[in-house]
This record gives sequence, structure tokens and C-alpha cells, in this order.
Amino acid sequence: MTDLGKPQGDAAFRADDNHARWAEMTYGGALSFLRRRYTRDLTGVDVVVMGIPFDSAVTYRPGCRLGPRAIRAASVQLAELKAFPFGIDPFEALAVVDYGDCMLDPHHPAGVAEAIEAQAAEILVSGAKLLSLGGDHFITWPLLRAHAAKHGPLSLVQVDAHGDLWQDDPARIDHGTMMGRAIAEGLIDPARSMQIGIRTWSDDEMGLEVLSAPWVHRNGIEAAVAAMRARVGNGPVYLSFDIDGLDPAFAPGTGTPVPGGLASWQGLEIVRGMAGLNLVGMDVVEVSPPFDHAEITAIAAAHLAHDWLCVVAQSGEGI
Repeated sequence: MTDLGKPQGDAAFRADDNHARWAEMTYGGALSFLRRRYTRDLTGVDVVVMGIPFDSAVTYRPGCRLGPRAIRAASVQLAELKAFPFGIDPFEALAVVDYGDCMLDPHHPAGVAEAIEAQAAEILVSGAKLLSLGGDHFITWPLLRAHAAKHGPLSLVQVDAHGDLWQDDPARIDHGTMMGRAIAEGLIDPARSMQIGIRTWSDDEMGLEVLSAPWVHRNGIEAAVAAMRARVGNGPVYLSFDIDGLDPAFAPGTGTPVPGGLASWQGLEIVRGMAGLNLVGMDVVEVSPPFDHAEITAIAAAHLAHDWLCVVAQSGEGI
């Protein structure tokens, strides 16, 4: 029987404790990511969740500007119980808040990257880590700029169907150019970085180690995780998870689907395999709800982001 003497319901705006977990109806109430408190007071906060609803850089199907709200909605069941397979409540260790969405003016696209970088930098200055919900993959470029300004050159783990290494007009807003720019700008160290799940061609891999999706299928997820951990070492690690790294059977709601990708369980094992690494930030991008079915894609994205939080919590960050 429900204890009416305890706080319950709408913790997103009623809670005053960043560690609190209240009883909620999964199918009702105010939505935030994992029912975390909406606030921009970052005092004592370990991880900030921010939506970045931008999709003007897509080259095929649009719609991922609606990704942050879909991922938040898909996270409700994960807010109920201890985390599987960790067996922990991550919010006992981590103070996590939902910052809301980064404010952007889509009618002035030339200023979008600057706005994202500035907002991310403001969050990182507080000492919190940043978990970003996209939005298309272009948003990773300004996020990497903000993180590299704080931590120096990053080890990048990119799960994706595409290398995103195109190099062209630097003023171009295109979700296939970000990683090429990041390497050229020295934001990431390719010698300590890896792409996993790739299944489109790049003429120049720019020094990155690439584990294609067929490589993962042939060699197994354990080998992929071991290679990833050996590659990134002890430096600051940023995870960028493009949901199209999963096969369209597991993530149909995305703008540029490519067959032959990773299964959901493989994606989750990659995230869980990052335990103990120096994790400094994550984004999950390219969830396009108009092309989703039964929230399959949004649910996968919510689980990936949730499990990254659990790995950070389990590693003792913020305690």
C-alpha cells in the first residue's frame, strides 16, 4: 500500500534533493530524464543531463530535434528500480539533475555551435560532468570543444555507422564532418581514440582505430571492449554514441540507418565495459522519433545513457 506520508509524484519539479528517488507512475507525471530534478543550480551536482534539440545538419531524414523529449519519456521505467546488472541505485552515489534543453535559435544556424559550446562550458566549469541528449551528431563538435578546453585532448570512443570524417568548408553545418574537424583542431587524440560499429567507407581514417561492425560480429563483444580499453588508456574519455551504430532492427528511428549494425545488447556491453575509465562526458544522438516504432530507438538510447551514469557511479565518481 502506498505510504501517503512520503513524498511522491512529479519529482522533476517538486524534489529539493538531487539524490532523491520518489515513487512515480511510470505512465504519468512530469517528465525529466530518469525523473531527476529540473534545475540550473549546479551546486554540488555531479552530472548534468542536457537536451540539445537540433537537427539542421542532417543529410537525410530529419526529426532528431525531437530526440531529447523522446529519450526522457523512454527513461521512466529506469527510474523505478535498482539498475541492472549493476545492482545499485546510481543516485545514492551521484547527484544528477536535468538541466532542460540548450536554448538555440534555429533561424540563425551559424550561431548554433557557439551556443552549444558556451552552455556546455558553463556546465563543465561547475565541476559537473555532462550527459547530452541529441539532436543530430553535429552537436558533438561544440561539445568536444568545451570538454577539450577543460581536459585537454580527449580519448574518443565513437559508436556509429559512419566515420563522420568528411573534411570540407569549415563553415558548413553537416553531421558528417564533426570528427574530422575535432581531429584537425586537436580536440581528440586519434592515437588514443576508437570508432566501433562502422559500416560505411572512409578514404582516410585520420589515425583512428576502427572496429567495423563486421569485425565486432566476427570477433565478439569481449574482444571489442578489450581493444577499446587498451586503446583509450588512462586519459580523459568522451563517449559519443550515435544511435545508428545499432542495427535498424534495434534502432529504426534514426536519420541515416545502415543494415548490419550492432544489437542493443552489444551497445550496452560497450558502455558497461567502460567501467573504471576516466569518463568525462557522453552524448547520445540521432534519435528521430517520427521514424521510431513502439519507442524502440528511444528506449535503447535511454538505457545507454542510464548505463553510462551507472558506470560513472560505480567507478566512485562524485562520491
